[in-house]
Amino acid sequence: MKPRKIAWLFLMSMAVTDCQSPKEQTAKPPNIVLIFVDDLGFGDLGYTGSTYYETPHIDHWASKGMKFNRAYASAANCAPSRANLMSGLFPSRHGIYTVGSSERGKSADRRLIPTPNNTTLPDSIYTLAENLNDHGYVTIHAGKWHLSADPGQHGFDMNIGGSHAGHPPSYFYPYANSDKQSSIHLGTEGAEYLTDRLTNRVLEVIDSLDKKAPFFLNFATYAVHTPLMAKPEKLKKFQAKEGDERHKNAKYAAMISSLDENIGKLMDKLQSSGLLENTLVVFTSDNGGVYKISKQWPLRAGKGSYYEGGIREPMFMYWQGHLEAGGQTEIPVTNLDFYPTFLSAAGIAPQTGQNFDGQSIFSLLENEQGAAERELFWHFPIYLQGGNKETQDKLFRTRPGSAFIKGDWKIIQYFETNDIELYNLRQDPSEKNDFSATEQHKKSEMLKILEKWRIDTNSPVPTKLNPGFNGLSQNKD
Repeated sequence: MKPRKIAWLFLMSMAVTDCQSPKEQTAKPPNIVLIFVDDLGFGDLGYTGSTYYETPHIDHWASKGMKFNRAYASAANCAPSRANLMSGLFPSRHGIYTVGSSERGKSADRRLIPTPNNTTLPDSIYTLAENLNDHGYVTIHAGKWHLSADPGQHGFDMNIGGSHAGHPPSYFYPYANSDKQSSIHLGTEGAEYLTDRLTNRVLEVIDSLDKKAPFFLNFATYAVHTPLMAKPEKLKKFQAKEGDERHKNAKYAAMISSLDENIGKLMDKLQSSGLLENTLVVFTSDNGGVYKISKQWPLRAGKGSYYEGGIREPMFMYWQGHLEAGGQTEIPVTNLDFYPTFLSAAGIAPQTGQNFDGQSIFSLLENEQGAAERELFWHFPIYLQGGNKETQDKLFRTRPGSAFIKGDWKIIQYFETNDIELYNLRQDPSEKNDFSATEQHKKSEMLKILEKWRIDTNSPVPTKLNPGFNGLSQNKD
């Protein structure tokens, strides 16, 4: 099924409202369920090519919906990706570029003083949840929030286990560290595995909802973020299963299996309660997989890197009667697109003067040919330690810079020494062949667009030298 036909189905369904009776025109807007997994890589599912990880429920619902083969996170790690999604805005608009400090790694290895990082979503941001809530949606957050102390501060009616925490101290009850000073608060009863506990609480909430009002569920699982902790019976199963060079971590496989089971439970609940008939479901992840745990080959590197392994995500959308089963598209999309997409699905117009840095996915599907050449931008004026043999160097997963994709081409510009890398993603999805020296015209064209974008978005470029730098940043061995 070509994307244009799928988009036509959506547009026709919207157009039908012009011919409906007043009673029919006041039909309830769709429920919206966003399944936002933490640290799940592009290749970490059965339907995206893994033979070691087992995800039958996710694979099933992906086959029933529309797959996006070029879906991207708008940042390569947790907090900025989530802030971008909830705001619909680039990081320069809200100041969240990374997790914690932007001065990650040793000072002696950082040539520049990075842009300061904001760790809390500003109250001035009119979030997706606030917008939907103001238009009659019951808004539910479950799982990882990471943007403030309480998602209720940003438009959610209900909060199940969300806080400023970036990961759980433990996946086992009481979901706390050894002195119980840091924990995920999910009540005092029961001893379920954390992923089970979150899902069971969500199912209880769904059962309690007044079905007359639409709801938005942000199901942001803590899984499969570290610490790697698995249910014993699942761990035993994957310890006995043969892996391969890409995928062989039994604990991670067991965590993915638990995640998959719970997503199956959620979808079954929506279906058995009759809600799925009028629910838009989106499944994706916040950033790429952790390189030392799970390789995303043929994609390069992983979480924290702006190579494809750090930002390319599995993604599908399911909306009965609007997106035809088995559809797929190569149109590039990003989680910046979710805010305008959900408003479009709900029939909500943006506020006067409200602009988004993403686009409605439905409008992209309508204009298939033009959308394939759309421009996607990333900006990271920060340092993130923990490099590996597939990142630019072994000290940092990324150094200050920007990245830009247009059509088949991708450019990465690093600010320390103005290193430029240019890749053709269609010919070379593994980003092994740098064309920056041979494709001078394309390099110049891409750089010009990228530099103009930074000016237009007021994206800061760090230039002040770090007095503590001792020259080690040039060590790429």
